[in-house]
Amino acid sequence: MAISRDSLEPRFFAAADGAELAWYEIGAGRPLVLIHGLFSNAWTNWVRYGHAERLASEGRRVIMPDLRGHGRSAAPRDPAAYPPDILATDALALIAHLGIEDYDLGGYSLGARTTLRALVRGARPRRAFGAGMGLDGILDTQGRGAFFRGVLEKRGTHPRGSTEWMSEAFLKTTGGDAEALLLILDTFIDTEIDALRALTMPIGIICGVDDHDNGSAEALANIFPQGWFEGIPGNHMSAVLRPELGQAIAAFLVQ
Repeated sequence: MAISRDSLEPRFFAAADGAELAWYEIGAGRPLVLIHGLFSNAWTNWVRYGHAERLASEGRRVIMPDLRGHGRSAAPRDPAAYPPDILATDALALIAHLGIEDYDLGGYSLGARTTLRALVRGARPRRAFGAGMGLDGILDTQGRGAFFRGVLEKRGTHPRGSTEWMSEAFLKTTGGDAEALLLILDTFIDTEIDALRALTMPIGIICGVDDHDNGSAEALANIFPQGWFEGIPGNHMSAVLRPELGQAIAAFLVQ
């Protein structure tokens, strides 16, 4: 039976700067932290289309934060609340707050980038994965960031059916705070390729076969000493809706 949005209650913790951040949990067993993408939230990315329930059914304690500026988490409009790399800082703070040491970690799109930033900064899950992300989106964050800045700054003016219009439509469905999200864009940090090569745990990269928004996902997988790649149906917006995403995550985690 599918989980209803009303039945999924948020829990809260205080980030290092005191911001109140939300997370959700379902299931029991080995902890798995899942980080959602830009403009999204834990419910939309992981619960709505059954991915979290699929992973919980295989013996996982599925932990899903709402990123700062998203969902039920704090969305301050003070630039001081958005220092560089704050999303990775928040992810590390949640892991510390939960006291988990033997866990897995992954994310979609911005959640994939946040996962890799957390790894570079010392997170040590048994396995990690990034979905909907390619090498360009890690090495040059402002390339894709410029697209989203245009979406936010020119909202209400995008031609119907354009990729910008579809991104704005998605933002409306999640109720995102455009002013806070603009500040999020300023926190992105490029990662040096040598820092990626130094990550020795198994890292899975999963991407829609028609998703080229962040460059080559296969090239990103090939950077890691224990990299693994799987293509699934869809593009950047549609792959996250498909059951193959949850299936690919589950397959990687049991390897």
